Order: sequence, then C-alpha cells, then structure tokens
Amino acid sequence: MVDANHWDWEPGEKSIAFGDWKEKFRWVEEPHASPDGEKIAAIVNIDEGEFNVCVNGQTWETVFDKIWYLRFSPDGRLSALVSEMGEWTVAVDGTPWEDKFGYVWNTLFSTDGKNIAVAVQNDMMYCMALNGILWEEKFSNMTYFAMSPDGTKTAAAVQVEKCDSGQIHKFQEGTFTAALDGKAWDTKFVNVWNLAISQDGNNLAAEVRLNLYEYTIAVNGKAWEKSFPSVWEPVFHPKKKSVIAPVRVAGKWTLAEDGDLMWDRQFVQLWRQMFSADGEKLAAIVAPKYGRWTVAVDGVPWSVTFADLVTDMVFSPDGSRIAALAKEGETWKIAADGRTWNNTFDMAWQPVFSPDNQYLAAKVEKKGKYTITVNDRLWSGECDAVWDPVFSPDSRKLLLRSVEDGTYYRRVIPVTDFAG
Repeated sequence: MVDANHWDWEPGEKSIAFGDWKEKFRWVEEPHASPDGEKIAAIVNIDEGEFNVCVNGQTWETVFDKIWYLRFSPDGRLSALVSEMGEWTVAVDGTPWEDKFGYVWNTLFSTDGKNIAVAVQNDMMYCMALNGILWEEKFSNMTYFAMSPDGTKTAAAVQVEKCDSGQIHKFQEGTFTAALDGKAWDTKFVNVWNLAISQDGNNLAAEVRLNLYEYTIAVNGKAWEKSFPSVWEPVFHPKKKSVIAPVRVAGKWTLAEDGDLMWDRQFVQLWRQMFSADGEKLAAIVAPKYGRWTVAVDGVPWSVTFADLVTDMVFSPDGSRIAALAKEGETWKIAADGRTWNNTFDMAWQPVFSPDNQYLAAKVEKKGKYTITVNDRLWSGECDAVWDPVFSPDSRKLLLRSVEDGTYYRRVIPVTDFAG
C-alpha cells in the first residue's frame, strides 16, 4: 500500500486554474488528479499529430504523435501510452521507456505503484513488459493479463499452438495455456481465461476449458481433479496456498476450494469472491433467486436484495464490515453491512472505508453534478468532476479532489464536518 503519512493533511484548500487550458491548446482531454491531490494532469493536443501532457499548467518536454491512457500510479508518478514515429511505449513523468514497440496497452500498477506493466505487440508477436523489460518468450496470441500483488511478476493467457480457423479438431485438442513471466505451462487447454497470481508471486491459477463441455481451474498448469459445467475467475487465499473459484453444480453456483465445494448453500449466480485482508472472511456477489442480487459473507447472504446489479464490493481494513454498490432501474444505491443507505444517486463509485473502519465514503453523481457522501451524508459541494475520496491515516480527515467552474481544488476537511 502507498504510505500517505507524508502527504499534506493540514486542513485547508489549494487551487489550480484549469479552465484556461482550453484556450492554450486545441483541445484538452479528461483530467486526472494525483493520489495526493497535489497535481492535475490531462492529455492536450497542440497541433495536428502533436500531443503532450499538461501537469499543473506545465507541459512535458517531449511532444508525441499520440498519447492515450493517462494514469497516475498509486505512488504519484504519471504514466501514459505514447507513440513516436509510429512506435509505442510507456512514458513515466514524461520520460519514455528506452525500447519502442508496435503497440502497447492494458497498463497495470503494483499496489505500491513502484512497478508498471503493459501488454506488448511487436512484429505480430505478443508478451508483457514490466518496467520496460520484455518477457524473453513471445507468443502469437495473448489475452487476460495479471500482475502479482507486489508487482514483480506478470502473467497472461497465451496461444502456444497455431490453429487455423477451420482446424476445429486441433482447436479442441488445446492451443492455449498460461504463462508466468513468459514461461508457459506445459499443459494445453481449449481455452484459458481470467488469471490470478499468489501473494508470493510463485503460483499462477486460471480458468480453463478442458473440452467442449468441461471447465475447471488450473494451478501451475495442473487442472483440478474435478471439472464443472462452468467456472468463474479464481483467487488465491491470502494466507494459504489454496485457490478458490465459483463453480456451477447441478444448475446452481457455489464456491470451491482446490476443487472441493466449500459453501453449503448454492445460488442462481455467484462471482467476484473476495477475502478480507486477514483471510478470515470470504464474500461474494450472489443471486439468491433469479433477478435478485446481494452480497453473501461466508455463504450467508444479506437479507436485502437488488433487482439489477451489485458491484464494487469492498471489505473494511479489519474485515469486520463490507460495502458494495447496487443498481435498481436508473437508481444507484450504497449498501453496507446488509443495509441500504437512504440517499440514492444517478451514479456511484466504489466505496472507501476509513483506516479505523468507522467511516465509509464514496464519489457519487446527482442531477449531473458530482459530490461525496460519507456515512450517508452528502457534502454540500456540487462539482463538475470529483475523484474518489481519501481518508488520512488517522481516519480524522478526508482529502477531496474536484473541478469546479474551471478550477481544480484540493481540500482537506475534518471527517466530522461530514459525518457528525
């Protein structure tokens, strides 16, 4: 995790003029605020085929043919995918990686932001690049990318056998597998989908298709002994080496650990399973009956259900609480600990718990304006843009980042001003 202790947590307000950027450049793309709120940045167009990045009113030294996917890493560095003379690479704080490629995409950051990876295509062969260093092995096809929690390893689903679109039998024999740091498994599968890397970076799991009708999870190339009519994305237990995934059994869904069913209850649908940080609790988004969605913790669903969608589930730091977003019709809601907040929204984003687990905040949209809600109380500010709120390490203050009438604001406000 990023250490926010050194950020400026003195209550108050800072501002940067942002609206006049549109007068300085031909156009200005979507703005991005740094995690600590000290910087506002956007891709800008200078002239035909000339792009740059503007940060707090100052542009990078290098002009590029094209720039896209501008993002701040968790440690505050600013990255973008950039093109020079038809070749693509990653630029970090304006400095491009040394090597250039045919194309790059799907930027991944480690939790602390120190490592950056992308998918790379070069001469119609594919691999991953971590901090500019390519895998030694390249593949003819590559999808479904993953980075280890510490950011030191990358993985992807890769094609290891050439197969023409008409070679159905060869396809069924298996042409795909998974690769960790470019080293492909020996085992081949009909299909390979979502992957997960263990906490120590040494183990890789993936959804795999054994044949036309059977699916399971493979770990380090070895498939579970049991197969299922369908499976979803696996996760590693944060404290053990076991792998947990949703599996379909007799027309219903439940969770399996290393192939063995672990929840007694089955659901119409189940996915997005998540462990608390200490590994003591396991939650998932479930449908107890057709058309109704909720959250289940250790197999027990909330009593409240929702018609259309439950998403962006998150545990509190100590694992004692859990929250998620819910959608019914055109209305978004925030649900926490099995209860729905009174306020409703036109849109909402993943909630954020305070370090002491007492407060829950989220970015929301109402009537075309953006604001922040804390413990079901709305901030009075109505903004043109807002970023996710950030709690101070002591949970007593909240960092707010917003754009209002052409000005970017960084505010630090006591949480009691919101939540009483």
